[in-house]
Amino acid sequence: MSSIENKHFAFNEMMTHIPLCTHKEPENILVVGSVDEEFKKEVAKHKVTVEYGDTSIITSKNEKNIDVIILASGNLDELLLANIQKVLKDDGILAFVSESFNSDEAKLKADLTLVGSQFWIAMPYKFNHTTAILASKKYHPTADIVLQVSDLLDDVNYYSTEVHHASFVFPSYIHRKLTGIAKR
Repeated sequence: MSSIENKHFAFNEMMTHIPLCTHKEPENILVVGSVDEEFKKEVAKHKVTVEYGDTSIITSKNEKNIDVIILASGNLDELLLANIQKVLKDDGILAFVSESFNSDEAKLKADLTLVGSQFWIAMPYKFNHTTAILASKKYHPTADIVLQVSDLLDDVNYYSTEVHHASFVFPSYIHRKLTGIAKR
């Protein structure tokens, strides 16, 4: 199946390429939650070492050697975030799905507050009907985008460098309501 035939191509590309094109040199990646083969093909475009599994792959690790963690499904809570902090490098990135501002403002704000307490950057991004959060200890998702990677990705149907930048732009009323909560 080509990725355009896969109805999840926007999710697969945006959950993969946003964090992996933001981190300067990602090597070790964890993908938590169930993903399809097309998602795995998107990750493989980055030539990284990747492990797939449930949250136990995070809790089973003791080394601080992970560059990027993508929570493809499930909810982030304080306990999981504490375990993520144990394995994520000092310049690490976390990407996970949250709720849209209009469907559950409180949940989005709670997720941003939770990761904002542990990360220098905590920014929501939107694609299709999905809102996700990128939390970073060092790299800013629009200022530090690695153009040598994002501009040269082949066989993408949704993601582009321009879409990467635009996904972090929200209407003024949402931007104002998230000011002081989102760490930009």
